[in-house]
Amino acid sequence: MALDVRSVTGDDIKAVLPELARLRIIVFRDWPYLYDGTLEYEEEYLAKFAAAPGAVCVLARDGDKVVGASTGAPMIEHADEFGEPFKAAGYDISKIFYCGESVLLKSHRGHGVGKDFFAHREAQAHRLGGFTHSTFCRVVRPDDHPLKPADYIPLDRFWNKLGYQPIDGVLATYPWKDVDQDDETEKKMQFWMKTL
Repeated sequence: MALDVRSVTGDDIKAVLPELARLRIIVFRDWPYLYDGTLEYEEEYLAKFAAAPGAVCVLARDGDKVVGASTGAPMIEHADEFGEPFKAAGYDISKIFYCGESVLLKSHRGHGVGKDFFAHREAQAHRLGGFTHSTFCRVVRPDDHPLKPADYIPLDRFWNKLGYQPIDGVLATYPWKDVDQDDETEKKMQFWMKTL
């Protein structure tokens, strides 16, 4: 399956935000995020992302249909919840590029798009210059969570192959509403990092 994977930056990001919101709501509803998202929240969250200097959105298209997307921006442009753990660990967040979400429809997984998403975001960090590290985070869920699928395979080996390692003790918390809950709850987010 040959998908067209391309990056958009600057004002061009605004045009793709509806597709990004749609994909986030679909993909993040599944394990391990279990995100019960709303378009209202997505519009607010993504507007901040689109306004960040240096932001990039990588789109995967199957013909005319957007089937995947991935985002990145300088860490200094992101929520304090994400920057503070790095500051506390002694990192200069102005030198860290943050790889945000990667969302890809199940029907299009297993064809190398995940590698493309990271390659495009790391290329943006190199284009901007001044970044020494690239990072992302993933939600931490208990192994015995009742909604965890029996056949779930974590992406740790994939991330390791790309050069990323979890950073001991660098965690953030971020709230959202799970599909099986009535209210938002705080989630632990483990950061992984790679030297650029």
